[in-house]
Amino acid sequence: MINNMYCKTFAATLLAAAGMFSVQAQTNATVVDKPATGTSTNYTGFRAPLVEAPLVKLPVGAVQPKGWLREYLLRQKEGLNGKLGTVSDWLDKNNNQWLSDGGDHGWEEVPYWLRGYSSLAYILDDEEMKKEAQVWFDAVLSNLKEDGFLGPRNYENGNPELWAQMVMLWALQTYYEHSGDERVLPTMTNYFKWEMNVPDTQFLKGLWQEKRGGDNLWSVMWLYNRTGDESLLPLMDKLHRNTSNWTMKNDLPNWHGVNVAQGFREPATYYMYSKNPEMLAATYNAFNTMREHYGQVPGGMYGADENARTGYFDPRQGAETCAVVEQMASDEILMGITGDPFWADHCEKVAINTYPSALTPDMKALRYITSPNMAISDEKLHGPSIDNNLRGMLSMSPFSSRCCQHNHGMGWPYYAEHLVMATADGGLATMLYAANETTAKAGADGKIVKLTQTTNYPFDETVTITLNADSNVEFPLYLRIPAWAKNATVKVNGEAAAADNSAGKYVSLNRVWKDGDKVELTFPMEMTVDTWQQNKGSVSVNYGPLTLSLAIDENFEQHDSRDPNFNQDDSHWQEGVDASLWPCYVLKPNSDWNYALKLDKDNKPAGFSVRKKEWPADNFPFTLENVPFEFTATGVQVPSWGYDETGMTDLLPTKYAPRATTETTLKLVPMGAARLRISAFPKAE
Repeated sequence: MINNMYCKTFAATLLAAAGMFSVQAQTNATVVDKPATGTSTNYTGFRAPLVEAPLVKLPVGAVQPKGWLREYLLRQKEGLNGKLGTVSDWLDKNNNQWLSDGGDHGWEEVPYWLRGYSSLAYILDDEEMKKEAQVWFDAVLSNLKEDGFLGPRNYENGNPELWAQMVMLWALQTYYEHSGDERVLPTMTNYFKWEMNVPDTQFLKGLWQEKRGGDNLWSVMWLYNRTGDESLLPLMDKLHRNTSNWTMKNDLPNWHGVNVAQGFREPATYYMYSKNPEMLAATYNAFNTMREHYGQVPGGMYGADENARTGYFDPRQGAETCAVVEQMASDEILMGITGDPFWADHCEKVAINTYPSALTPDMKALRYITSPNMAISDEKLHGPSIDNNLRGMLSMSPFSSRCCQHNHGMGWPYYAEHLVMATADGGLATMLYAANETTAKAGADGKIVKLTQTTNYPFDETVTITLNADSNVEFPLYLRIPAWAKNATVKVNGEAAAADNSAGKYVSLNRVWKDGDKVELTFPMEMTVDTWQQNKGSVSVNYGPLTLSLAIDENFEQHDSRDPNFNQDDSHWQEGVDASLWPCYVLKPNSDWNYALKLDKDNKPAGFSVRKKEWPADNFPFTLENVPFEFTATGVQVPSWGYDETGMTDLLPTKYAPRATTETTLKLVPMGAARLRISAFPKAE
């Protein structure tokens, strides 16, 4: 009896050990700097002679966001972007330049709006939105010129103006991914042949198009990858030599915030054709140059206001909403070109800490400028404290400059499209974490698999990925490990996989995947502190990927958007719009905000604590009321820190400004949930 029990126990132990060995053996887990490069057989990648890229964006709609990100998209549908066609006079179909050769408006605004609107429509699979987008795409593809020109003809100093065409090309790419409309590729081909015939002396001459030629270059590469038409290759050289020089050392060709957010990636794009590693390095250099001069602030952006100016780098300086979404788009493109997880880390930082506070929670109003330190958000003139001395620069308005009004809509849809990407070696990569269901081809035979990602990240430490497939399929699954996640763990079906020293890299899981397999990621969230020496040694506090701000009691003061004090002169209503549905807001503080942060001997916030709260029932965590975290720290007031002579949040106080002796317990919240915020704190001592 005893011997029999011993045999059974021993046998069970052997079986268990065999099972463990089997699980470990069938999963090859490694830590890598980036996915392998190559030529994807499942998706359209980069065609020779272009450099092979490690990552490829999946077609629009393949990634279906869930949770808070889907809630954002639904709010966008009912908000300004979704309804702008019935609100903005620039999108009025009557006499619109994109619908008629005799049109007189909509040149830049239509493509700005359409690229975000169409991506949103296809992700949500919304029939009404798709029908509306189709009206515009049919007009664009039908109203072509005999010489190949696309869209309205406009001239600047006698030279053809091509900036709006660059934006429309991006919209057409999304439309083609969704529809496969056979008109798109020849339309783009003929337009690029027209560009080839324009003399260099007249090509890309003008502020926007010269600085943003990289957008055009990206579209040429997109088309070449699908057609293999080698006659397009010389256009890549032509675009590069006529685009502003973004390869300058420790300088930039232009300091307009939006131009920088778009233009800095042009050398890396050109690298894909030139194969010159100096081009790739130039993009990293341009990114760092902007941050070294004006980006010593939390949230990932920089203090350009509209144009970065010498000496104006305090965290009260901000970024245009246009610059924020263009930066996110550049990061997403660079993720694919380089495979470097740095760009995903940065995109995430901007998306969750800076972008949410640029709009009201219902996404019906936005502000032109959003800053890390912003204790008032009003309609007043604030020059020269900010660049661009116009009314309504800081207030939340549906008409906060027509560029941001129409362009902001690509922010969240493009982010959603890049949550998961295909890899050149037949795998998939989780790049930006948010709940989603991704249906994609994987493996050597391109079998269809579904990855279901369950998480409340970035407000959650855990991500669970469940794989479903009709049959077993072998492919590598690359998991981006955020740079902040120093102690990340990865499990496959409950068994630990290699994750040591993986922060800022990928964990690659190569195995024969079976229906129901589960991957569990844990990113332990810890408090860290950034010190911004250039900005008077101010500090910002992070919890995992979330940067924290002082919780200021926000008073939303509603105003009539038709009041000229609350909107830009270049924004216009369509006739018959019910303005009461589209109010604007001035945000004023109902609580003190002029606090310095007390730090302990280890440079950590004194009295720091974390309290986890219930997840909001409406799936929207980016408000003071709903945010699922509450933090405390100790601070003291700085009585002299207030508003400057223009009424704007004043510069950070110096270390010599007297501090109060009474300590106060401060409530902190994630930066993205704070429309009024102090995110860069002076030190108490």
